Amino acid sequence: MNAAAILWLAGAVPVFLAAASATRSYLNNGLPWVLGGSLLLYCIGNLMMVRLMRESGLGVAISASSVAQLILINVIAFAIFHERPPVTQLIGMGLGLVGFLLMVWPQAKA
Repeated sequence: MNAAAILWLAGAVPVFLAAASATRSYLNNGLPWVLGGSLLLYCIGNLMMVRLMRESGLGVAISASSVAQLILINVIAFAIFHERPPVTQLIGMGLGLVGFLLMVWPQAKA
């Protein structure tokens, strides 16, 4: 991934995390404006992903975003909403991280 793609990823992931947190918040309070804000954040995040896909390709962009969201949303779920993932989910997060690292691992030029 180049520097521009990393910047777009660093911008898109927090937008998706805010959207997911707002959706979880909506489930707690049922306020329609919270749901509307969540949907707006998801739209903004997806528009940012278009640029990220252009910079780094579909596979790497979606994988990077998914793994970052997978790990960070679980941190938010634990810290804010007091949810505790079971061991199998923690193992899955670790495997997702390993899989992503293998995808972006530098390849020797043949």
